[in-house]
Amino acid sequence: MINKRLLIKHLLAHNDENSFYDKKRKIDIGQKEGKAKFLKHVCALSNSNPKNNSYMVIGVEDDDNAIIGVDFFDDSKIQNLINAYLTNPPIVQYENIPFPHLPNNKVVGLVTIRPNEGLTSLRKNIWKYYGGSVFFRDGSMSMPKVFDIEITDVNSKIVAAIEKNAQNNIEHTLDGVFDFMNSRSDYNAQYKVFKEYFVVCWAGQKKLVKDDIYYSRVDIELINERVRLFFSALDEVSIRIDENQFKIIEYVNLGLQGTNRYYPLEETLIRFEDNAQYNIETTLLFEPPKFDKKILHHIYNTNNAILNKLKKGMTLTPAEESDLKNLPETYLICYLNHFENAINKLIEAKTLIKNYDQDTYRLYKETIRILRKVRYN
Repeated sequence: MINKRLLIKHLLAHNDENSFYDKKRKIDIGQKEGKAKFLKHVCALSNSNPKNNSYMVIGVEDDDNAIIGVDFFDDSKIQNLINAYLTNPPIVQYENIPFPHLPNNKVVGLVTIRPNEGLTSLRKNIWKYYGGSVFFRDGSMSMPKVFDIEITDVNSKIVAAIEKNAQNNIEHTLDGVFDFMNSRSDYNAQYKVFKEYFVVCWAGQKKLVKDDIYYSRVDIELINERVRLFFSALDEVSIRIDENQFKIIEYVNLGLQGTNRYYPLEETLIRFEDNAQYNIETTLLFEPPKFDKKILHHIYNTNNAILNKLKKGMTLTPAEESDLKNLPETYLICYLNHFENAINKLIEAKTLIKNYDQDTYRLYKETIRILRKVRYN
């Protein structure tokens, strides 16, 4: 089993990007341009490596390979994006890899691209790229190529050697367990061994609601691969464990005017097999809450008025300050209730909120994460 932290270190040791490895300071697949560039790189790496995995490392400075990290990204629906825009799509997995020197809310993103046989191409137009375009890696660049280019296998031995050198061992596993237990001792850190091989560590702030137990500020890590599987600072989750699986159900707190309640958002199920294999399955559970359209129209117009004041640099009243805290969530609720333009308003609000108040901006990012999961599904 590959230790993903070691794998990233070995990839960075190559220093320069190449035909099987790309690095980025960050990606933004919430915007059309960022989405198009991400798809271009996935397409190029898949076509340039027909017989081996290729990788993208996210959260690394381009000039000196400094690991700066990015926000935790738990978009389990990223494969849906790939399938929607690429013909003959590869299998793409995005994993969050913790590093000891990074703050607890920062990780390194590792994108693993497993190709299918044949060419991968854009299925339809996106941004400035046309449907039918085919991309290959030319050194560190992802470039368009003609269809009749010969596909060659030049990287399999190199990638195999890198992956072999990143294999896990008992020392790495034990170090990982102790690192986790020490760093999350504030929230009753625990571990569980599955099938005499896999070690899962987890911690969270416990909350009892009637007879049900929920956890907030949850951190879960599959130690064998050093992959952070789930992290939530704002939402609450339930956890169920037996001898064969680890199940997490994530809830989202939504409501209007003090009527908030918890709605199941997504179930993540980690199944451990007897043959030293595991599978992670995610199922979207979310059913959008419905609210009175008259109330939503009033809230929608209030949000628009607040945005206009922020654009003009005007001072908000105490009541508007309070409404601003709820603005990302209420725009989301409006969108889920068929206010189609609310999504454009939410995107427009990003820079305004970021420049105005960082606490509200953290709530904004959480709202976008929920929206992304629902839309990709």
